[in-house]
Amino acid sequence: MANKIIDQLDPGWKTHFEYEFAQDYMLKLRQFLKTEIKNGAVVYPPKEQWFNAFLYTPFNDIKVVIVGQDPYHGEGQAHGLSFSVPDGIKIPPSLRNIYKELNRDLDLATPESGNLEAWARQGVLLLNASLTVRATEANSHRQQGWLRFTNACIKYVNEHKQGIVFLAWGRFAHDVCSVVDTTKHCVIKTSHPSPLGATKTGADFSAFIGSSCFSLANECLIKQGKPPVDWSLERHLSFA
Repeated sequence: MANKIIDQLDPGWKTHFEYEFAQDYMLKLRQFLKTEIKNGAVVYPPKEQWFNAFLYTPFNDIKVVIVGQDPYHGEGQAHGLSFSVPDGIKIPPSLRNIYKELNRDLDLATPESGNLEAWARQGVLLLNASLTVRATEANSHRQQGWLRFTNACIKYVNEHKQGIVFLAWGRFAHDVCSVVDTTKHCVIKTSHPSPLGATKTGADFSAFIGSSCFSLANECLIKQGKPPVDWSLERHLSFA
């Protein structure tokens, strides 16, 4: 599995993955996942989609990073991209609030699908902190090594890229993005888009609803001479 994934990655990710996959913690994680599946546990997303965030967003193309916490643990929901669900799956509450802010911020129509692949293919790294989860059991794989792996990915982007916009939604994402060098990158901190958090504020972050985080992200990119993200999903879906 490891070699197959590495072979599919662009050169920018390959060096990082080859190093991390050789570490003891990743060997233990891989063994844990094999044992889970062998013992009959249902693991989401499907095995071939665990690393979709990296396969859809080549390292050299990264412009924005959005950090999620855990894959969706309901049937058919997770497909390897944070906050995203495949076409035909009911849009989860957090994603509905993301669409609500998109509409308020950029006056974009609310998409009928929760599939965010179009963002990923434009350079938006949709990275969950854990890349797998046991069905119906939130955070069930959190302590198995995934956090170390994804934190290493954030650090790798921080060290080897310039001018990336990190959209840190919620306290967990704030902590994950605390390693980011704000002298070379842009970190936009808000509350989490979930119904419980979308309107909360803090001393160092704004409420997600009303944050204008999408237009602010594009402003950061434009100031650096980078093309902005086209956040409109309906426009991309019309060409499917």
